[in-house]
Amino acid sequence: MKRDLDLIREILLGIEANATGKVAPVPVLGLNFGIEKHTTEEIAYHVTMLIDAGYVRGKQSALQSHPLVEGLTMKGHDYLDAIRDPIIWNKTKEGARKAGGFTLELLGELAKGLVKTQIEKHTGVKL
Repeated sequence: MKRDLDLIREILLGIEANATGKVAPVPVLGLNFGIEKHTTEEIAYHVTMLIDAGYVRGKQSALQSHPLVEGLTMKGHDYLDAIRDPIIWNKTKEGARKAGGFTLELLGELAKGLVKTQIEKHTGVKL
């Protein structure tokens, strides 16, 4: 299965919006997120990647076929804050496409650079 950056963003936004501090299985989260154009398996695969990369707190349950999600990590919150704005997100994806390759870490750094530029533009403060 191919990694889908837009789905990753949707998942992170959904986890943040639905965070209760309780463990929730991915199939339930998929319904809560309103992610309708992806299967539960696609969502579970991407959640597992996000857990493995340290963006999401969660675990694989021996009793369930899909991971359980607890919430975002600080790293997940930071990444989401950098890519939250749709304009920044689209510029970030376009920059990655032009570069011809990327990692999630590099996407986050690119988005942070774009956010930094916006802050400097709006405040006049050089960061």
